[in-house]
Amino acid sequence: MRLKIKPERGLGKIEVEINEDLWKKIRDLGEKYKASEDYILRIILTGEFKTPKGDIEKLENEVKELEKKVYELEKKWAPLRYKAYGVSEDNKILAIELSGLLAENTQLKRFLRKKIKPNFELRKLIEYYIR
Repeated sequence: MRLKIKPERGLGKIEVEINEDLWKKIRDLGEKYKASEDYILRIILTGEFKTPKGDIEKLENEVKELEKKVYELEKKWAPLRYKAYGVSEDNKILAIELSGLLAENTQLKRFLRKKIKPNFELRKLIEYYIR
């Protein structure tokens, strides 16, 4: 693969031939660290490597422990999320039924020629649960 490096200012540019194995490694590094290939190449060419300040194995162990805690919390959270979804669907069904009953009540009041009082707060509440 041919790589063209253009300066921010000026007209000079450098063309370099990179073999596919090296480009694949650069692409893998980009995917692993969620960075673009351009950024990885800039780090490689300028030598802006960061050296870790602590013991790498200790840091990796801390990360593994934190991942275990996250998995434990996810195990607790998943059933709660499922139940909350069920409750919200039940609320939606009840709101639809209540809306139908209110419409039926209004029709009966009209039939009996009684005064109809719109309840805006109840309508807002029904609208909230239907969405």
